[in-house]
Order: sequence, then C-alpha cells, then structure tokens
Amino acid sequence: MTRRHPGFFITFEGLDGCGKSTQSERLAEVLRADGYEVILKREPGGTPLGERVRSIVLDSSTSGLSAQAELALFFAARAQQVRENILPALAEGKIIICDRFTDSSEAYQGGGRQLGSEPVLALHRALCDNLQPDLTVLMDSDVADSVARARRRNLSREAGSADENRFEQENRAFFQRVHDAYNAIATREPLRVFKIDARRPMDVVHAEIVAAVRDRVLSKQAVRS
Repeated sequence: MTRRHPGFFITFEGLDGCGKSTQSERLAEVLRADGYEVILKREPGGTPLGERVRSIVLDSSTSGLSAQAELALFFAARAQQVRENILPALAEGKIIICDRFTDSSEAYQGGGRQLGSEPVLALHRALCDNLQPDLTVLMDSDVADSVARARRRNLSREAGSADENRFEQENRAFFQRVHDAYNAIATREPLRVFKIDARRPMDVVHAEIVAAVRDRVLSKQAVRS
C-alpha cells in the first residue's frame, strides 16, 4: 500500500480489561527511549470534543441511546481526533499510538449492537478519510475474565472520578459478539492486525508487542513512496 504520511499509526484493540491501555503506555515508553517522538491518545477522547463525547457514551446513567446514535457519537469524536491530532502528527513524522480506533466501533456497535460492519466502514470512509493504522495490536482475551476485570477496575475508581461503567452493564452474549467481531477483523486483515494472546504474563505480552512493532512497522521506515 502506498504510504500517505511519513509517521506511523499504531492502534490497540480488545475487550475492556484485556490490558491494552497498560501495553500501549509501555510501548510508548520503549519507543521514546529509542528516540522516537510518540503521542499517546485514547478513544473516545483525545480532544475537548472527544472527552465530552466520552462522558456521554461511557456514563452508566446514559439511557435511551440508540445503537445508531451511539455509533454516530463515537464517529464524531473520532473524526475530530483524526483531524486535530492524528493526521498532523503523522504529517510531522511522529508515531501516534491510539487506545482504540474504528475497529472498536466495528466490534462493539457492528458486532455487539448487531448493526453490522458496513455502516461502520461506510462512516469511516466518509468521516475519517479511510485512514488505516500501520499496525493494530489486538489483545485477545477470555470474555468473562476481561469483563470481570473491567468491572472491578471501574468499581475501584476514586470517589468523584468519571463513571465509565455503561458498557460493563451489558450481558455475556453482547461481549461474546464483540469478541467474535474482533476475530473476524483479524482474519480479514492479517497484514494489519497483530493478534496476541493477552492471557499470558504482562512482560511476555509486552516483549512480543515490541518485537512485532519493530519488525512490522519500524523496519519499513526506510521504505517511502
């Protein structure tokens, strides 16, 4: 594929509680130590608009939100993030690591909410210029264990911190559909998606992610078109 920018775009995906936030932060530390300029972002969020959207779509008190409205809100935040943060950073040759991107919408709204992949991909083409990550790290984990960890994490948040429990209230069938959708994406796009077993010790997973980034992304640094 012809590269559209001099920088590198890496995303982390997976069920809540799989460890992707920790692994994305650890990867950023390694790459900075290697001398790269790295920007770490999350979805939804990363911009003032994105953070306001986050407070709506993740708050457990939000009710009556249709699957279509939920998808639209995620893409509003994403489109702003692409233009405000991601594209400028890539144009400057930086590495941007994002905790979630469009694969999350395809998995959670397309799979979990059963909207299907095509509405998600159509919005991505229309609103995000069909921007594709150079590498997506898919943290594959056990559905029940990941959801339990996410619920414990949110319950242990300090008093006064943001309520982000809305998705954790969904049932096991919802998260199984999300998990299955992620696996379908990995099967469809094996060159972009690096699927890793996140059930293993954190240091083992970290080492394999760093190796994959160096082999599949940074080794291509000299190849420009």
